[in-house]
Amino acid sequence: MAASPSTARAINDRLALRLLQQQGPLTAGQLKELTGLSRPTVADLVERLGAAGLIAVTGEAKEQRRGPNAKLYGIVAGRAHLAALDVRTEGVAVVVSDLVGGVLAEAALPITGDTGTGPAVEQAVELVERTAKEAGADRLHTVGIGAPGLIDPASGELRDSTGLPAWHRRLVAALQERLPEARVSVENETNLAALAEQRYGAARDRDTFVLLWLGHGTGAAVILDGTLRRGASGGTGEIGFLPVPGTRGLPSATDCEGGFHSLVGAAAVAELAGEYGIGAEPGAARGAEGAVRAALTDPAGAPFLDALADRIAVGAASVVALLDPGCVVLGGEVGQAGGEPLASRVRDRLAAMSPLPAEVLPSTLGGGAVLRGALLTARDRAQDELFGAPDHLPRHPTRRRSSRVTPAPPGASGEPAP
Repeated sequence: MAASPSTARAINDRLALRLLQQQGPLTAGQLKELTGLSRPTVADLVERLGAAGLIAVTGEAKEQRRGPNAKLYGIVAGRAHLAALDVRTEGVAVVVSDLVGGVLAEAALPITGDTGTGPAVEQAVELVERTAKEAGADRLHTVGIGAPGLIDPASGELRDSTGLPAWHRRLVAALQERLPEARVSVENETNLAALAEQRYGAARDRDTFVLLWLGHGTGAAVILDGTLRRGASGGTGEIGFLPVPGTRGLPSATDCEGGFHSLVGAAAVAELAGEYGIGAEPGAARGAEGAVRAALTDPAGAPFLDALADRIAVGAASVVALLDPGCVVLGGEVGQAGGEPLASRVRDRLAAMSPLPAEVLPSTLGGGAVLRGALLTARDRAQDELFGAPDHLPRHPTRRRSSRVTPAPPGASGEPAP
């Protein structure tokens, strides 16, 4: 069945906008060539998108020809402002950007464990507001949040999890309350890191791979056939709970000690480094990261890297055996710090342990991948709405529909209302 005129216009508009997003400003002639549309159709959509305030003339093409140069059209970056948050157990980082993802302002704030839930939420919200003001944003259109823990697939909310700060869950509702016009969404931090690695990093353009997050926490993100898999309860990738040999016990439903986390979490890596005489601050992700970096330049560091690779390969082999992803990315601060020397060690061990081939690649984004992924999803969601994608058109395969998060009532997370 042929598309209706209005649907055809929406499809053409979206195609043109995506091209402008991906390639930057283009002339009408370039849009005609890239879209395959007729010259009158391109002229109509340029006029239509300009009237809607979505595109504008950004300059002229530098062409060697007689007569005036062709106009360059680009997306109006200031049409909307976005914010991305990387929420960790020890603090929060914020980036505010324009509609095309250009960073306008960024900031970070440590939040210590002895900070109460109410004050911690207020500090984080104020940080977002200050950063938006610094960026010149009167209002935020979309806010994307990356946080550790499980996301309820039905509500899109961060579930109350043992061992994680209560202010994480309260922050989402507080931001929606303080920014009532914004679309606020939250996603697991490891999933966002995988999306960033797929778009910009080590897994660029791969449809199937697994990212192992090796940092303060331990997790995995699974992308199969172009789709981010979350599981029935949103718990796909909770590999820290995976029972593995070499630990002192078994994990429980509320504690991943005894699971894979006990082998490759930051505290375990720091302790292992100490056993091999590589200095590290026990229990700190930055200490584990520093130990791995030190081992790369220390003549005595090879045995430590070998032992760490042995541990990582135990979890990686389980993932490869179950999913056959063909590629495993070592992410997080430790994965990036180890680089190719650590990845190659894990690769060799996997080849000896599994009959299934799997590349092992180091992250190219490291700890910054979560913030990059949060900004990426915020940008895609904002553009989905502003660009007016018809419901029947395919969206980015790893992206959920934008939705507002319903604020939880005071005390809903088990904490007293601030």
